Amino acid sequence: MARFKCSCSRRDFLVKGMYGLGVGATLPMLLNRTSAALAAQALQGTSMETSPERIMVVVELSGGNDGLNTVVPYGDDEYYRVRPNLGIPESELLKIEDGYGFHPALVGFERLYKDGQMAVVHGCGYDNPSLSHFSSMGYWHTGVPNGGETLGWLGRLADGAYDHDAQGNRIVNIGTRQSLAVRSQYHSPLVFNDPRTFRREGADSEKSALGAMTADGERTNSALEFLAATAQNATESSDFVRQASAAYQTPIDYGIGGLSAQLRRVAALIHADMPTRLYYVSYQGNSFDTHVHQADPHSRLLAYSADAVRGFMDDLGRIGRSQDVSMMIFTEFGRRVEENGSLGTDHGTATPMFIIGDQVQGGLYGEHPSLTALDDGNLIKTTDFRRVYATMIKEWLKYEDTHAVLKGSFDPLGAFA
Repeated sequence: MARFKCSCSRRDFLVKGMYGLGVGATLPMLLNRTSAALAAQALQGTSMETSPERIMVVVELSGGNDGLNTVVPYGDDEYYRVRPNLGIPESELLKIEDGYGFHPALVGFERLYKDGQMAVVHGCGYDNPSLSHFSSMGYWHTGVPNGGETLGWLGRLADGAYDHDAQGNRIVNIGTRQSLAVRSQYHSPLVFNDPRTFRREGADSEKSALGAMTADGERTNSALEFLAATAQNATESSDFVRQASAAYQTPIDYGIGGLSAQLRRVAALIHADMPTRLYYVSYQGNSFDTHVHQADPHSRLLAYSADAVRGFMDDLGRIGRSQDVSMMIFTEFGRRVEENGSLGTDHGTATPMFIIGDQVQGGLYGEHPSLTALDDGNLIKTTDFRRVYATMIKEWLKYEDTHAVLKGSFDPLGAFA
């Protein structure tokens, strides 16, 4: 019987296959982890989840959102003194609490807040902050500022909270490339942007090549068995994603902009009972980096984001899944307190974060940073951002070992009933 012959070498095939999976890791890293993963499967047998119905959606606003013009401290005269052009008049704000109001474009957020579905966490950041997009975003992605961590915080969470199997699909990252936040030792995130074109290049030839390895007796170790299962799962998952997305119909308006299509895709997969527990989406392209003529573009970005988030939450209610999903929104840093000479704002530090969901205890959390006691013109953080991560991990997903995920001890905020 004629044997299948692959034009690529065995090593080339494996390398190609791993990048086709959206793993984002090098082949040596994957091969090193496979034996450990298989051993863990044999030992565990069952999921480590205590609340298997719960899903977390993480939203990244890349570029450094201006927190002071998002949640405006209108009760502090200093805000208007240092922002004579960009300061938003009190009369235009969507007031939420005494002294604080949302940007007028955040109508979707106002509704969620007043319905008790949104927690606003003041002054989030970390010690010795970086003003570099790349460095700071890396710290938020890994959850270990200045620590040199190679895995993402969501990846470590998945490693600890869910079975180490090749077919779990516990993480979905919607975007043009994989985020460091989802990089895992034992889980291969599904990464895609447009579900209509989401398929692994060369999947058929790779599958045939694996079959040839088996026929040859070449597959002699557990690593190749793991690769075979992973490749099969990737092919089946890409089919599932395309079909679920194409079949999903909703009357809910998600608005326009960078998040609307992504969150609609998340809703489609949740509705189709995808086993994913961690979804990651982002407003990409450093969109929130508003150095010049900030007012109009920032207003549009906030409106697009709030409309998409509100539409998503409404859609979850429509399909009966709003009790199962909570969302966290972050950005890599805020902006400087004082506006610059180009009617914009420059890279800053502390910034608000948002937790959204039916089971959230809404309100303001933490202390707003002082606008006068500054660090070289920047806000001094009042809440370590990892406290918000710990809140999502322990209070929402009910995974207790936050220390292993965050490489330290951080108290949750008490934002869930």
